[in-house]
Amino acid sequence: MKRLFPTLALAVVIATTTAVAAPFTYTNDRFGTVCTFPDEVFTDRQPEPDNGDGQEWLSADGASLTCSGILNIDDDTPKGFVAAEKASNEPGYEITYSKTGKDWAVLSGSKDGDIFYERRLFGRDGVIHTVWIDYPPALKSKYDPLVGPIAGSLKGP
Repeated sequence: MKRLFPTLALAVVIATTTAVAAPFTYTNDRFGTVCTFPDEVFTDRQPEPDNGDGQEWLSADGASLTCSGILNIDDDTPKGFVAAEKASNEPGYEITYSKTGKDWAVLSGSKDGDIFYERRLFGRDGVIHTVWIDYPPALKSKYDPLVGPIAGSLKGP
């Protein structure tokens, strides 16, 4: 039931926010990273990078979603990742929320004027599976209800 809940929650959110929405599940061939999202919202699939690490989709109103994996070559941990991001001096990047668990981390805040939400799963397979969603602040009421179910659908092998 635990794995089924994020997908069911996403379906409920989608059904209440759009009339004809249906969830789309993306699986990355290279790392097995999986996430589910409404493809009626994120309609513009971008070209896959040469290294095959993930995929990005854009919405017509300025939001984006990226689902990807990276090799954890530095043996990073959820707490180490969050600490490094909080210590970042990158201009236009501010973390307003963070939380970690045994094998996951969540960050949200603002980057270059947009709201962002990132969830990472630190897999036993040596891969960090990630979903990143960003959107303009004016669209907060549209995207905030989608963020949790999309992030909750993230999984790896």
